[in-house]
Amino acid sequence: MIKQIPTILTTSQKLSTGVDARNVRNIVLMRPVNSMIEFKQIIGRGTRLFDGKEYFTIYDFVDAYKNFSDPQWDGEPIEDVDIYESPKEQIKSIKQSDIAEAGILLERPKKQKVKIKLAPGKEREIQYMSQTSFWDASGIPISAEQFICKLFGKLPEFFKNEQELRDIWLSPDTRKKFLEKLKNAGYGQKELKLLQQLTDTQNGDLFDTLEYLAYNVKPLTRVVRARKAKNEITKVEEFEEKQKAFLEFVLEKYVDVGVEELELKKLSELIELRYNTIDDGLAELGKIEQIKEVFVSFQKYLY
Repeated sequence: MIKQIPTILTTSQKLSTGVDARNVRNIVLMRPVNSMIEFKQIIGRGTRLFDGKEYFTIYDFVDAYKNFSDPQWDGEPIEDVDIYESPKEQIKSIKQSDIAEAGILLERPKKQKVKIKLAPGKEREIQYMSQTSFWDASGIPISAEQFICKLFGKLPEFFKNEQELRDIWLSPDTRKKFLEKLKNAGYGQKELKLLQQLTDTQNGDLFDTLEYLAYNVKPLTRVVRARKAKNEITKVEEFEEKQKAFLEFVLEKYVDVGVEELELKKLSELIELRYNTIDDGLAELGKIEQIKEVFVSFQKYLY
């Protein structure tokens, strides 16, 4: 007699990056899910059809469901619709909410860009997104275009011109205060990452994203920005050779991760990554105050 042994798949990211395990009957959420797109991707693993599978169960230990309300996606299950027998025209006429309830996910179209009007004579190109994934300060779902327009209208409250934005950004201290103001206005880390996705600037610096949105300046990638900074640093006489070597390491981490690697609170971690211990790092680079000064001052060459 064959025994049916329960199978448990434990994963950190797999369910949100793509897996076609059609017999999934239970989904257990054990970590916060702050992106509606990721939430839908995870839930989509349970909607796959499979012989003998008439429903699936979500065990939500982190109350992720409270963060998401999308009328275009939510809804009652459809009845008497034979998805597999339907012609292409009929499939196209079925709402996304019906498709999700029936357990079928249509192939997504390739990325396409659309132009949105921010103000008279001011247009920006963004990635087309058909799903509502954004929220205003009162928690009401808004479109990607509304999200961009609201932020565009608020930016003059934070900087008057391009040079002021640049001056703010080149110092870890002023940059941190600026990002805190944005967060208090409803544009925290999650919203700013979504902004980078919309403007297709994920490989750039958040500075470039904001500069593009505010002034339509063509964004640079972090690779290009770091390369230019490295060339400038080699010419700076006040930096010692060992300090320049450390700054090159910092630039590598910046390229890999982003501007958050340039925060002052990251300095100790970067020293340990490069030299194994803080003491070994100090032996190479000098006193901690001197290292902090070098770490802060070199950032102006990035911007």
